[in-house]
Amino acid sequence: MSSPAAIPAYPRAVLFDLLTALLDSWTIWNRAAGSEAAGRAWRAEYLRRTYGCGAYQPYEQLLREAASAVGLPATAPDALEAGWDELPAWDGARELLQALRPHCRLAVVTNCSARLGRRAASLLGVDWDVVVTSEEAGYYKPDPRPYEQALAQLQVQPAQAAFIAGSGYDMFGTSKVGLRTYWHNRVGLALPEGAARPELESARLEAALPWLERFNAA
Repeated sequence: MSSPAAIPAYPRAVLFDLLTALLDSWTIWNRAAGSEAAGRAWRAEYLRRTYGCGAYQPYEQLLREAASAVGLPATAPDALEAGWDELPAWDGARELLQALRPHCRLAVVTNCSARLGRRAASLLGVDWDVVVTSEEAGYYKPDPRPYEQALAQLQVQPAQAAFIAGSGYDMFGTSKVGLRTYWHNRVGLALPEGAARPELESARLEAALPWLERFNAA
């Protein structure tokens, strides 16, 4: 006699980082910068500025300041925005969202302006329940407030939700809020010093669905 099939135990909501967990923004940044090395340097400087600025400063302004600081021309941020609607989804991103849609509420929590964040979120082809940008929250991740705003709008408690991260810095925020986290570490980044370890880490998204299916299993 075969054993009964396991009953799915999804969280009530799944929150996603957008520009690294679901979308391959690396390719667009590198192309706008002219090379992978220049793109990574620009992005590292931009991240340093967002993580250190406290209250929200305009996203587009930080992009331009970071580009200038690493010696890129003013045309680089323009090229990044020109390619914004071409941000490709990582393999498995749309499939994961479609698989979760019947079972969970879905939200984006992204370090971005409202204008560019909503444009990027629309590329995934899913009807998001909530999209929270750092502009709307007033702070950049990993400050807890963007995650907390998404949870409040979803009307779920942290223990009832999961987070799919794209950056190791997300773990500073999700650990403070109490969100169990899967790190889609696509490009093999090191966990930042002092960050909490995610519950699961993978270079692919495929393992996220079985993890979420068993999320509330006894």
